[in-house]
Amino acid sequence: MALTLLIGNKNYSSWSLRAWLALTASGIPFEARLVPFGSAEFAAAFEGLDAPRRVPLLLDDDVAVWDSLAIIEHAAERYPDRPVWPGDRVARGMARAVAAEMHSSFHRLRRHLPMNLWRPVETRAFDADIGAEIARIGEIWRAARGRFGAGGDFLFGRFCAADAMFAPVATRFATYGVPLDPVCADYVAAIHAQPDFVAWRKAALAEPWVEPHDEVDWPEVKRVPAA
Repeated sequence: MALTLLIGNKNYSSWSLRAWLALTASGIPFEARLVPFGSAEFAAAFEGLDAPRRVPLLLDDDVAVWDSLAIIEHAAERYPDRPVWPGDRVARGMARAVAAEMHSSFHRLRRHLPMNLWRPVETRAFDADIGAEIARIGEIWRAARGRFGAGGDFLFGRFCAADAMFAPVATRFATYGVPLDPVCADYVAAIHAQPDFVAWRKAALAEPWVEPHDEVDWPEVKRVPAA
């Protein structure tokens, strides 16, 4: 049985993007099912499941796995021949560590600069605490690129699950005009050019659903036109 991944609105659901992008870029076969936030379909999707009502949620026969990082690890275990993580042991250890740090950290940044793929690029002021989180992310990116990035445009050369975990952050930096050094700016550009992300963003721009709590200009909803 193929895996099924329940995801939320592509414009806003950063955690859905992480899981979807890691599986897609690794060539893992799965079916994505989008359930819009607040809809009857969203509520119905979780009926009878021993899982919390949140996305993403991976269904694998009788196994339900929630939480993006758990989904990524489950998929990597299920398909050990797929390049979910770097092949090199040392690089893989660092990739897992920075993915876990992304998973558990940077809460102020995520709240103040929510993922919103259809918002035009406009700066938004942030305080010193958020600035410190941004600085730490830059440290991670420069360290990974400097040590392991020679083989491609991503943190560990080729795209892997660590990049999927940081992809929504890259979108935030672009959307809100966060100043970046050349290494980080090039990495943000690489994420935005990654073909699977391009496909996700194109679909996001065509979505009709608006989530006010993710619109920092509310009640105004600023949108770039769909392609």
